[in-house]
Amino acid sequence: QVQLVESGGGSVQAGGSLRLSCVASRSISTSHSNSACMAWFRQAPGKEREMVANMPTGNSFTTYDASVKGRFTISRDAAKKTMYLQMNALKAEDAGIYYCAMSPAGVAWYDCGALDRSRYTDWGQGTQVTISS
Repeated sequence: QVQLVESGGGSVQAGGSLRLSCVASRSISTSHSNSACMAWFRQAPGKEREMVANMPTGNSFTTYDASVKGRFTISRDAAKKTMYLQMNALKAEDAGIYYCAMSPAGVAWYDCGALDRSRYTDWGQGTQVTISS
């Protein structure tokens, strides 16, 4: 199990940018053969938690929800045990609580993109993103 701690949320005007960080409590395997999936989810009030972006820990393949593609970028720094979500051109509908999550190791990198939310076993506490007009 790994503890995940998000930071970087806040209030920003529509059109602005934020960068979220997620620090893991231990090193994450970057082995291609023992990869896990790391993801950012968000949950708006009254809505289900939805995947925003994810990537395998074993390579740099990324997947984005259509609503954020071209505006958000997921990345990680293995040496710092940190995953990032750069969010640009923020819209009102991007508001919500953002969570980082990780699956157990052993998920093929090509399965990360469509990995069901239930397969993510480690979650952070969330960080609030508020968008003002």
